[in-house]
Amino acid sequence: MAEYWYTRWLFERALAAIYLVAFLAAAMQFVPLLGEHGLEPIGRWVQRVPFRASPSVFYLFPRDAAFRAGAWLGAALAMFVLTAIPQRIGLWASAAVWAALWILYLSFVNVGQTFYGFGWETLLCEVGFVTIFAGAGRTTPNMWLIWIWRWTLFRLMFGAGLIKLRGDPCWRDLTCLNYYFETQPMPNALSWYSHWMPPGVHAAGVVINHIVEVVVPFAYFAPQPYASIAGIITILFQLVLIVSGNLSWLNWLTLVLCVPLISDSWLAWLPVHAPPATSAGPAYQLAIYVVAAAVALLSIGPAMNMLSPRQLMNASFDPLHLVNTYGAFGSITRDRFEIVLQGTDDAVVTDRTPWREYEFKGKPGDPARRPPQVAPYHMRLDWLMWFEAMRPSPQSDWFFALLAKLLQGDAGVLGLLRTNPFPGRPPRYIRAQYYRYRFTTPGERRATGAWWNRQLVGTFYGPASLAER
Repeated sequence: MAEYWYTRWLFERALAAIYLVAFLAAAMQFVPLLGEHGLEPIGRWVQRVPFRASPSVFYLFPRDAAFRAGAWLGAALAMFVLTAIPQRIGLWASAAVWAALWILYLSFVNVGQTFYGFGWETLLCEVGFVTIFAGAGRTTPNMWLIWIWRWTLFRLMFGAGLIKLRGDPCWRDLTCLNYYFETQPMPNALSWYSHWMPPGVHAAGVVINHIVEVVVPFAYFAPQPYASIAGIITILFQLVLIVSGNLSWLNWLTLVLCVPLISDSWLAWLPVHAPPATSAGPAYQLAIYVVAAAVALLSIGPAMNMLSPRQLMNASFDPLHLVNTYGAFGSITRDRFEIVLQGTDDAVVTDRTPWREYEFKGKPGDPARRPPQVAPYHMRLDWLMWFEAMRPSPQSDWFFALLAKLLQGDAGVLGLLRTNPFPGRPPRYIRAQYYRYRFTTPGERRATGAWWNRQLVGTFYGPASLAER
């Protein structure tokens, strides 16, 4: 359909930008988290899990050099797509670049273990695979792909709406936003202001959330201009989420999936001119039909999951992550707990031992520090620390590995943190303290300038030294 040429042009560039962020995050974080000497070394994974269960090129090359090369190659390919050169070269050149991006990122996700266990990872794999068949700049946009992208967005939004209605009672009594802004994984500065909005505004926000996630998605399949209007409503909703927190690239990728809802009549202002459209050959058409049939077949599991009273929040039904199920925040925590890591270079730990704190880049630590804006970049260690703090004692092997790396002064892991209070040599002992955090009131913030109040609950773990491990 010629009316979706600008739609495809914008969609491809927006998706390439998401890929670029994802590969840059891999380049900066993958080796210290999952490399040969990482917190969850891939070497152990490839020995336990067969290739067919989690296909990845890194089964052939489970080396740090390969991880770095794959991440930077992916970033370079994403930038190449942003130039539009592959699309100008032709159909098969464009498909080859998109396929390389999908294979590379799938390879990271399938060996990423805990640190890649997020719904937006599988969402990027799913959207990236379908985009392999998007066509070249002169190819007439294929309406089958437009419908597949819309179906993906429907499952994302409607699944999120259903899991809320079935989940925490606060979504039904309209009080979830009384807690969400304070207890979400990684608040930003505007989260503080959002938290202190009147309860009536919070209740109205929950109602709007239900409308946008449960009602509006059915308009994704409506004729124009209703589909475009539904897309714009979803975009505005996602922009509110973006400015009020740090949910990695989840909201940004949702924005990208809204683009196929919007026809060219809304996008003709874009600074590009559509070339004369040409029909693709029979091989391309056959490939589209095969993809559409595969998506329809693979959608049975996710569709049944959405209808199930035991709906899974985020799950993949095949090792290639071609069609998945999504959902977010089915439950909302009422209190925010944080793990604060501290070290000392004293030879013997006593009640008088001075402790110095490690500061993370994204998650709350120093109460006086303004919550940063980091999304769409994904700080994986900070996110996992939020999950770990949901329990009053450590449960994850990667957490013990983190403490050991800090006691060793590991440069890679320290590079994931904002501060290293032991720049000369690593500490002799390290401990993890367990705090309850809450936003300061407007009066407290005016008086102290602090964004958070925190209260010590107890010791999460330690003190520990290398000799004791």
